Formats: sequence, structure tokens, C-alpha cells
Amino acid sequence: MAVLSFWMSTRDVNILQGTLDLMVLRTLETMGAQHGFGLAKRIQQISGGALDLNQGTLYPALLRLEQRGWISSRWGTSEANRKAKYYELTRAGCRQVQHETQDWERTVEIMARFLRSAESRAE
Repeated sequence: MAVLSFWMSTRDVNILQGTLDLMVLRTLETMGAQHGFGLAKRIQQISGGALDLNQGTLYPALLRLEQRGWISSRWGTSEANRKAKYYELTRAGCRQVQHETQDWERTVEIMARFLRSAESRAE
């Protein structure tokens, strides 16, 4: 798996490729339609400030998700009365969230086994 480095305000964090897609999809699933700035702020908030996505990271991900048919976009007016592109989950995106969530839960479970195994040998 390739590893992406996101621009961070406080420290550098490496995240497996595909993680940002799931973060965006889950955010849209829970919050409904959002513009890019709103998505970036929510991801930063949920990460406790560890992830501070820049436009060069977020917008290519949004374009990729839209090309895959997992999100759709429409122009609207933001809270600041500015023109903004809003993104929302499609039916295919809802299915993808479930699929990717299950994959990540399995990955976390497997990694936890390895970490527990390493801890038990260290004792």
C-alpha cells in the first residue's frame, strides 16, 4: 500500500492511501451535503487537529470520488453568502462507505493482533 503524507500544521502524519476517501465519505454520510472547506474543517475537528488538509490534498480526492460515482456535486451558496460547490453521497457512495468500513475494521483487527503478539513477547 502506498502512503500519503498530508500537510500538517503541527507534525507530520503518514496515512495509508484510501483513508482520506473514507474520511470524506463518512463525513458526508453523517453530515449531509458539505462544501470543501466544511469537509476539511470537520475532518480537522474529528482528528483533534492532527489532520489539516490543504486544497491540494482534498480537492483531487473529491474529484476522484466524483469520477467513481460515489459523490455528486452541485453549486450553491455558502453560509458566508459565497458561491460554493457542495458535495453529497450517492447511493453507490453509501454502499462504498459500508464496504470500506468493513475493510478497515478487519485491517484494524489484524493489526491489533500483531501489536498484542509483540507486547506478549516483550514481557
